[in-house]
Amino acid sequence: MSALNEIKIGGIYRHFKGDYYLVEALASDSETGGQVVIYRKLYGDGALWVRPLAMFLEEVDKKKYPHIKQKYRFELQEISSCAEH
Repeated sequence: MSALNEIKIGGIYRHFKGDYYLVEALASDSETGGQVVIYRKLYGDGALWVRPLAMFLEEVDKKKYPHIKQKYRFELQEISSCAEH
């Protein structure tokens, strides 16, 4: 598991607080021109969320969350098939 400089569309990421998210797309913010990540939570209502790319890839603030072991806010998960395809 690691954070990448590039987002994997269709990749499943773990948030440092423990939940999982599916990255749907990258988009451009119409106001700032900055890139944003569009992602879907894989629990509850499955809602879509958006976050600036730089924030999505940033490291966890260890001063604010000293007990968190994960290095990055979101980390790509390597999930193998149960059917062994």
